[in-house]
Amino acid sequence: MPKLRVIVLGVLLVSVLAASAAPQLASPNRGVALPDGPSDDAAQQIRRIEAPQVPDRQGLDGLTLQELMKQFHTPGLSIAVIKDFRIHWAKGYGVADVNTNRPIEVNTLFQAASISKPVTAMAALRLVQEGRFSLDDDVNQLLKTWHVPRSDLTGEQPVTPRSLFSHTSGADDGFGFPGDAPGTVLPSPTQILNGQPPSKLGPVLFTRPPYRASKYSGGGVLIMQLALTDVVGEPFDQIMQNMVLQPLGMLDSTYQQPLPESLASRAAHAHDADGHAMDAPWHLYPEQAPAGLWTTPTDLARFAIEVQRAIHGPAGTVLKESTAREMIAPIGVGPFAVGFGVSKKGEGWYFSHSGGNWGFQCDLLAHVRKGYGVVIMTNGDQGGKVIEEIEARVAVAYNWDTLDKPVFR
Repeated sequence: MPKLRVIVLGVLLVSVLAASAAPQLASPNRGVALPDGPSDDAAQQIRRIEAPQVPDRQGLDGLTLQELMKQFHTPGLSIAVIKDFRIHWAKGYGVADVNTNRPIEVNTLFQAASISKPVTAMAALRLVQEGRFSLDDDVNQLLKTWHVPRSDLTGEQPVTPRSLFSHTSGADDGFGFPGDAPGTVLPSPTQILNGQPPSKLGPVLFTRPPYRASKYSGGGVLIMQLALTDVVGEPFDQIMQNMVLQPLGMLDSTYQQPLPESLASRAAHAHDADGHAMDAPWHLYPEQAPAGLWTTPTDLARFAIEVQRAIHGPAGTVLKESTAREMIAPIGVGPFAVGFGVSKKGEGWYFSHSGGNWGFQCDLLAHVRKGYGVVIMTNGDQGGKVIEEIEARVAVAYNWDTLDKPVFR
């Protein structure tokens, strides 16, 4: 390697390490990770995303990343960027807990909230590959401990795993779960589905035939949690560990609820819209499949890369090409495939899923074809606004085709 290039790379590395050591509230943490190998332009891209944007189109462009976090009262965030089907860089900012000022590290765990759903879908698709069931089976053929009520609405078309994962099953429970405070008695999945105490929610009802319309349903994915445990005969968190998390090297991820003590010391705490600590470090989610994953952006980037590599064929680590394509192929009603939302942005097609639990906001966005993407996780209720701006900065820095305009001649 030429001497000049060695000197330049050395200066860049020293600069990044020096910046990451600064002991201020919203400063970068001490660990800039390049998990899949070195990159000669990662440090440059990091600085570009962190800095005020050029040209400055007003709005938020004039803010540094740290100023952006301060404006939206977001104590901490963590980012992983994907380039060429690899993790290009990952980095943490700010604090995991405003009461202790513990810094966000690259391996700090966040609640993935609804990004839990597509990860669950991958486990189901692996079982489909193994011939355990079909996406178009009547889900009641899989269930033993609970059943979708029979009615005129399901007379011609039964509720299926495909309809549940794509939010077209006819389930009408709406958005999300509030979670439960630590130390409280957690409802079982069947109690949640039936709206029975100690669940605080109403029952999951089916109000239209499958595939008639799209309505987001966390309860529908909870039904698939029961289906997977009934089919495999193991606890749900162990199914996910064996079928997805461990094979993909997602070593900082778990569906265990409550979070084990061995991991709790590395977990970010929940904060409200003003950046204040909540009255508990986080809520618990017995709705594991739709809302219960603890993970990091780096681990979710590994998950996204598995989808990207598998759909290019012939196979990824967990999924074959044909099976992986179910995760990015909308079924024809609504924006969802089996797990992911799929949409066109500029001239590119992307698969994505956002998440919002009590005190946490996050997003995963990845290109269907071109091998790039980003995962951002925050521990504040206004984190979604920070995420939106960072995604736009990543798209500009990496020249994503979200920015392209068609030219017709």
